[in-house]
Amino acid sequence: MTPLTTGLATTTPLTTPPTIEDGAELWRIARGSGELDLNSPYSYLLWCRDFADTTTVARDDSGRPIGFVTGYLRPDRPDTLFVWQIAVEGSHRGSGVAGTLLDALSAQVAAEHRISRVEATVTPGNLASDRLFRSFARRHGAEVTQEVLFPASAFPTAGHESEVLYRIGPLGSPRR
Repeated sequence: MTPLTTGLATTTPLTTPPTIEDGAELWRIARGSGELDLNSPYSYLLWCRDFADTTTVARDDSGRPIGFVTGYLRPDRPDTLFVWQIAVEGSHRGSGVAGTLLDALSAQVAAEHRISRVEATVTPGNLASDRLFRSFARRHGAEVTQEVLFPASAFPTAGHESEVLYRIGPLGSPRR
């Protein structure tokens, strides 16, 4: 893991699979993100139970969740990890936690499932996520391609931006 600046001290965040008890905290972090489509608290509890092997949580020194990344293996492409949501508590944003989470999750899933690609969707206005996924691709020596997966017109309510699919791969060994 890479040392991160969290507040005044430099620490290495602990990344672990989630527990069911983390579900409420993941919902709280997602709600506070201001970017994510917020799911029900129930869905975060289920995610922590049913997709713990493709999810990881960053924790502060006391063990409290400060960020998470959820994902799943695509049923039609089991070599592809789809990143569903990634969020970091406001006080820890900009300190590298999201990148650490993404690296940890991809390594964790690759060790068990031999993934060669990561996918995620990003709205055009979400520059932080764009930078995150491009940086991840650079660290892993991978190409990034983009295409609109879900146009704004596909959503049932007005005001939702299109979701652009980022395809990252093939993944190489991480570089620092």
